[in-house]
Amino acid sequence: MTQGKIARLTDRGYGFITPEGGDKDLFFHANELQNVRFDELHEGDAVTFEIAESDKGPQAQNVSRAEA
Repeated sequence: MTQGKIARLTDRGYGFITPEGGDKDLFFHANELQNVRFDELHEGDAVTFEIAESDKGPQAQNVSRAEA
């Protein structure tokens, strides 16, 4: 699993994650969340995720809030 932080959230059910050591934010959709609801996330929250290729480039999937 890759770690990162929520960079931006939208009111349309998607957002962007900045991976640790990464320079390009990854798109994620609320459908990819595991054990957390979209409205429970905040910008700056630590998350874990997997990176998958989509037709629009890499994106985050299986996104979970990181254990503190």
